[in-house]
Amino acid sequence: MLAQKRILLIIGGGIAAYKSLDLIRKLRERGASVTPVLTKAATEFVTPMSVSALAASKVYQELFDLTDEAEMGHIELSRAADLIVVAPATADLMAKAVAGHANDLASTLLLATDTEILYAPSMNVRMWEHAATQRNVAQLKRDGAALVGPNEGDMACGEFGPGRMSEPLEIVAAIEAKLSDGPLAGRRVLVTSGPTHEPIDPVRYIANRSSGAQGTAIAAALASLGAEVVFVTGPADVPPPDGVHVVKVQSAREMLEAVESSLPVDAAVFAAAVADWRVSNTSSSKMKKGAQGLPELNFVENPDILASVSGHAMRPNLVVGFAAETDDVVENATAKRKRKGCDWIVANDVSPETGIMGGDENAVVLISDRGAETWPRMGKTEVAARLAQNIASAIAD
Repeated sequence: MLAQKRILLIIGGGIAAYKSLDLIRKLRERGASVTPVLTKAATEFVTPMSVSALAASKVYQELFDLTDEAEMGHIELSRAADLIVVAPATADLMAKAVAGHANDLASTLLLATDTEILYAPSMNVRMWEHAATQRNVAQLKRDGAALVGPNEGDMACGEFGPGRMSEPLEIVAAIEAKLSDGPLAGRRVLVTSGPTHEPIDPVRYIANRSSGAQGTAIAAALASLGAEVVFVTGPADVPPPDGVHVVKVQSAREMLEAVESSLPVDAAVFAAAVADWRVSNTSSSKMKKGAQGLPELNFVENPDILASVSGHAMRPNLVVGFAAETDDVVENATAKRKRKGCDWIVANDVSPETGIMGGDENAVVLISDRGAETWPRMGKTEVAARLAQNIASAIAD
């Protein structure tokens, strides 16, 4: 898929710069050519010689280099690529891009280009969560840039949380999606999947039997059509698919926060089986059996993620909900579509005798303003492929 594709790789100054070396190797293994640009700070983490050797290409560093400007001016350099990738994308680099600064080669290239840009953020968790960084991320998305990551995990600084740069293969998958010529190329789609776990105490929680298989299949089908997929998943049994940006959550409130942080998108598919309620009086210690009898659990409603996004200021052009029903499937799902304000509802009968909840097959009814369209029972992969094609027809130019 990447054969003869030209990647301009801007390497920012962060500890994750070492991953850029493996990224170069994996891109070249897939037939892409890589033209590397190093910021001054990046040379504190990787050497121009190592980058040049892996890329088999000249490394560009200085804006005012007479030789480089004679061979290929920075304007031409910024436009000769099929895609510009910034990895690691530091908080400073993204801030410069948002503000339109051009005081070094990297920032000038980002300003002077009409080529699509993919950022792979990498920074300390506090820097990532800072309001200024989040404003910059939102603006980059509004300006048409794509992001892959960051992931959550241990930091080189000893802290834990979101801010780790995506792994090279995740970035490669995002690059392939950006350069795909499928019907959803250039489109960004959000998919939620799996159950949510609502804690009772440190060892117990409320959940449901959703395996996450249908949501995973939908995300994979959309990615295969060229979409950039943000996959927000609860603790599912089925692992996430390749080629998507994965955001792992536990509770309904975490899922809503992850969904809203991922906007704007062109379409959103809410396949997750979100718990309707949570326990308001969770215990910080494991509850014990005793003479005092059964514990009293107080329930409150969880946020309605589908309704929230359907009425959001950054509402996607297409919002697709799911309705898992055990009785009066079409009637209940039709009412749900109107109540939630979404465009489509994918309804299915999850009565125990159907074997659908947690199984390999599904039998759905697609409900829209055109009425109810009944699909035959088929594998969840086939359901996902058919739904992805319908989404492509609805939002593709």
